Amino acid sequence: MPDVFQGLASWVPLGLPAFLFVVTLVVFFHELGHFTVARLFGVKVESFSIGFGPAIFGWTDRKGTRWKVSWIPLGGYVKFFGDQDAASTPDRKRLAGLSASERLHTFPFKPLYQRALIVLAGPVANFVLTIVIFTLTFMFVGREIISPVVDGVQPGSAAAAAGLRPGDVIEAIDGSHIEGFADLQRIVSLRAGQTLTLTVKRKGVTLDLRATPRLSEVTDRLGDKRKEGVLGIFNRLGKGEVTLVRYGPLGALDAAGSETWDIVSMTFSYLGQVVSGHQDTSELSGPVSIARISGKVAELGFLPLINLAALISVSIGLVNLFPIPVLDGGHLLYYGCEAVLGRPLGERAQDVGFRLGLAVVLGLMLLATWNDLIRLDF
Repeated sequence: MPDVFQGLASWVPLGLPAFLFVVTLVVFFHELGHFTVARLFGVKVESFSIGFGPAIFGWTDRKGTRWKVSWIPLGGYVKFFGDQDAASTPDRKRLAGLSASERLHTFPFKPLYQRALIVLAGPVANFVLTIVIFTLTFMFVGREIISPVVDGVQPGSAAAAAGLRPGDVIEAIDGSHIEGFADLQRIVSLRAGQTLTLTVKRKGVTLDLRATPRLSEVTDRLGDKRKEGVLGIFNRLGKGEVTLVRYGPLGALDAAGSETWDIVSMTFSYLGQVVSGHQDTSELSGPVSIARISGKVAELGFLPLINLAALISVSIGLVNLFPIPVLDGGHLLYYGCEAVLGRPLGERAQDVGFRLGLAVVLGLMLLATWNDLIRLDF
């Protein structure tokens, strides 16, 4: 058996079901957001599908919606009455032949604000799912916070050049409070080559030190390698102060909101650096990497896997808000133009936009899949 197939076989047995669980959960809530608000506004929903292609199984509810699970588990869709396809392209010939009473239950003939809310509901549902998972985790399991204590400094590193010493406690970076070591890593990882001001407590004295993280290849706890900014400090879990904090309902909700916002801000920071040329696109991941990581995380237990679903959920919600036709953000862009112009964009403009958007999305998927394949270490 070729090495590549042997490598795939080593993680597919656990990675595939873990991947299907994570993707199904995230996609279901995304589409449920569209579905719920559409039903609220009286839009008839013809299909609710998890996955694409032929159906594996399905059923029809009392309102005529066909619920199904399909063979290609790379997304899902809600098809409204009057849609031509899963991308919610209006079936103009069909719509033209509908009666006035039938048009009341179609998506294209709903008021602009209702269409916008239906489209927005999908990404919002993803953010809500993430916040709910984090909130429940912080309430019932707790949040592990490792004190940002410097236990060691690598010789010749950025930290050594900045004057950091063992025993220092990093309290803030560029004025942003550092609660734990994870906050420190989150900020530094995306700031390679940028000079940061570290507010440090040393033997009761507060100091401001300037350090420039260096781009280095690191290996995470799942064994994956990636390039990110590092200072060259480490924290021994045996020595560093580890606290398990359990929050009340409001505290957990606030912490979950902050955690979700940190993910969003990191994503925007990475994209901004890609555009500015400070980062490359090699960190973009596709379904192969998600499946592989899902398998590795599943080995750690159900809780890490459900938290991975939370991370993917907020990422899916954010990506869907990008103003690219075929994505939810592209629909919202069209509605914004409609609000400004006082009329919808012309059919040709919308069709060209959807084709370009589809090309962009397919190009990104190909790039992400290529990254997945060259990242595999067999």
